[in-house]
Amino acid sequence: MLVRLNKFLSDAGYSSRREADNLIIQKKVRVNNQVASLGTKVDAESDHIEVDGKVLKIDNIKLYYALYKPSGVVSTRIDPLSRPKVTDFVPQQPRVYPVGRLDYDSEGLIILTNDGELTQELTHPSFEHEKEYNAECQIVDPDLWKKYNGNLTDTFIKGLVIEDKLMKADAVREVRINDSFLTIRGIVLHTGYNRQIRKMCAKIGLLVKKLIRCRIGNLKLNMLGLKPGEYKLVHKNEIL
Repeated sequence: MLVRLNKFLSDAGYSSRREADNLIIQKKVRVNNQVASLGTKVDAESDHIEVDGKVLKIDNIKLYYALYKPSGVVSTRIDPLSRPKVTDFVPQQPRVYPVGRLDYDSEGLIILTNDGELTQELTHPSFEHEKEYNAECQIVDPDLWKKYNGNLTDTFIKGLVIEDKLMKADAVREVRINDSFLTIRGIVLHTGYNRQIRKMCAKIGLLVKKLIRCRIGNLKLNMLGLKPGEYKLVHKNEIL
């Protein structure tokens, strides 16, 4: 994947883009033993990049990939069942890891990085970084649903006791009902219990047919322009 040299230096944490441009103008940056120029594009995996005579080694560079995970893909590096993995969709070097998990049958935004500090911050609920989801559901237990019909938002925010845990949402932005189908938009969580939204929906008589994670922190899927299976190199500051 080719990126502009100044963006590469910024993503690597070496300098800001403006500072990188100044270094390039001062002829302090070389790519594959050639003096770089403004607008030069590089491949972080294969190009030899030096700044002031120091080699930028890819293993020391913090990378942040935003991936649109398709449904039917596991959020791990290794899968004993040989199913497609999120790491199959991004460069293999340097090695990166998924931040948290997104269910096998769910889709949407997932971050892959080699930055352990960011992983800890995004996955630990004490930091309260939000994740936002949209769900398409079907009413499969009408009698159970009647107890909550019209109060889904309040029910999700107050929480439901499931598996001895209080599972709840920070916000629900919109609920649309059409016969036996619902669209729930803007389900905001800062916790990450396994299959939390699916379990909360099942508790009130709903079956989730489609679940999309549309935001992690400040990073929004619709702003990235990604299709399922596509990824983009982003900056840490775009996430937090």
